[in-house]
Amino acid sequence: VEFLYCDLASMKSIRQFVRQFRAKNCPLHVLVNNAGVMLVPERKTEDGFEEHFGLNYLGHFLLTNLLLDTLKQSGTHSHNARIITVSSATHYVGKLHLNDLQSRCSYSPHGAYAQSKLALVLFTYRLQHLLTANGSHVTANVVDPGVVNTELYKHVFWVVKVVKWMTAWLFFKTPEEGASTTIYAAVSPELEGAGGCYLYNEERTKSADVAYDEELQRRLWTESCKMVGISDEASRLP
Repeated sequence: VEFLYCDLASMKSIRQFVRQFRAKNCPLHVLVNNAGVMLVPERKTEDGFEEHFGLNYLGHFLLTNLLLDTLKQSGTHSHNARIITVSSATHYVGKLHLNDLQSRCSYSPHGAYAQSKLALVLFTYRLQHLLTANGSHVTANVVDPGVVNTELYKHVFWVVKVVKWMTAWLFFKTPEEGASTTIYAAVSPELEGAGGCYLYNEERTKSADVAYDEELQRRLWTESCKMVGISDEASRLP
């Protein structure tokens, strides 16, 4: 195991990480997008992005796009490279505000978090469409790990923290249990060549209706490219 540092809240750090990784000339068979913050107070990343949207979504968007060439070179017809992005059931109540992705007009920790998780689902579906259109041997799926007992909840109200402390053993998954669907998406033979799936408890399930809006997927992709400073070659595809 070798560790390379990458701060998903920093576009500079992401680009530096990709340069270091590429210099090793290693194949890339599995990319898991799993970094995240939840319900943080209103604040910005070093690039000026609202933290939920910047770290949870834009960081993964940029990282994935910069690694796509390596993933495409690593995948084969019989063994596709795989991209797994971790979202949340919170995306079901999320709303994507294309005119205010930074939540400047009215900030809500819950709304910003839910928007970032919805964006990850929209991104995954659009990415799979583009990969298929290009004939790439890469698949993209999105995972809902469930309610997992981790430090992700450190910004919730103290009452919720007390309830969590008292009931976690009964209602929360352990980190190992929470990782099971991600691992399933990464290695299961059942998902070989299958992309564009929303997975929960190691089963394909339906995501929020709005996540299947192809025009919304396309518009979010184009806007994301502008925000992170990469070319939107995908805009020329159907």
